[in-house]
Amino acid sequence: MRELIEYMVKHIVDHPEAVQVNQVEGERTIIFEVRVAPDDLGKVIGKQGRIANAMRTILRAAAMREKKNVNLEILP
Repeated sequence: MRELIEYMVKHIVDHPEAVQVNQVEGERTIIFEVRVAPDDLGKVIGKQGRIANAMRTILRAAAMREKKNVNLEILP
């Protein structure tokens, strides 16, 4: 799933070299922390959070296979 997030985010932003994805695993939950360049933050979030919500929906669908809960946090 980490590769999926990197793929999606790197194709949205202007500075793909600045994208960092950290994975924090719990017993039943995985938290993905995405860091992007400050000028790319708005592109990843989207208008009214639409792009971020779409990415979260895709992640939840992928996580259902592993029966885990997934959270996506977008950090500057």
